[in-house]
Amino acid sequence: MTAPTRWTDLRRYTSARVALGRAGNGLPTAAHLAFQADHAAARDAVHAALDVEALLADLGRPASVVRSAAPDRATYLLRPDLGRSLHPECQLEPQPGCIAVVIADGLSATAAQRHAAGLVALLGHHGPIVIATQARVALGDAIGAALQAEAVLVLIGERPGLSSADSLGAYLTWQPKPGRTDAERNCVSNIRPDGLPLPDAAAKLRWLLAEMRRLRLSGVALKDEQPVYGRSIDVETT
Repeated sequence: MTAPTRWTDLRRYTSARVALGRAGNGLPTAAHLAFQADHAAARDAVHAALDVEALLADLGRPASVVRSAAPDRATYLLRPDLGRSLHPECQLEPQPGCIAVVIADGLSATAAQRHAAGLVALLGHHGPIVIATQARVALGDAIGAALQAEAVLVLIGERPGLSSADSLGAYLTWQPKPGRTDAERNCVSNIRPDGLPLPDAAAKLRWLLAEMRRLRLSGVALKDEQPVYGRSIDVETT
């Protein structure tokens, strides 16, 4: 790839807002309308509800469904602490030593709806799957503890950007339990067709899962030193 010689050349390499031009002191009408449309899509993604039944159909296999202690979306947005706690009515059957996958709406149910099932399929995961609504990343710790899981992988909708309303994040935690910090997790971010494609994200996660189980740790102590970035890594994730 050669370096762009003009500002307009950058638009071939990024969806960021560069080289938009101008009309007087403002943006051209087309650029202004595109900004408004993307802003509306980001707001919609934050407030959208996860269609659990459709997600179960996309998964094509059973999954448990839980919710956080946040009673509604408005409370969820105002009280992040409630989104980290499992609702007391939600019960999960322990499966000691499993690797659990949690699919959570997060701040973009759109991302979870579009990409989570496809990523699970690419991972070849055969362990328990839990769908969580009104969920923050740390809810995976409570879910993992309830399952007595060896590790938990949380697939969650990330905070939408103005060019990425459907970005999925993946968070790995070894021996999850309430009170784990972000420093004890590994994150793979911006999973979407126009960001990190699903096959590449699956390859990265499979490598991290293998290293996590080998070293029995996660977070800042687990360095991403994958020798070859590819899609051929074969790791059992049950």
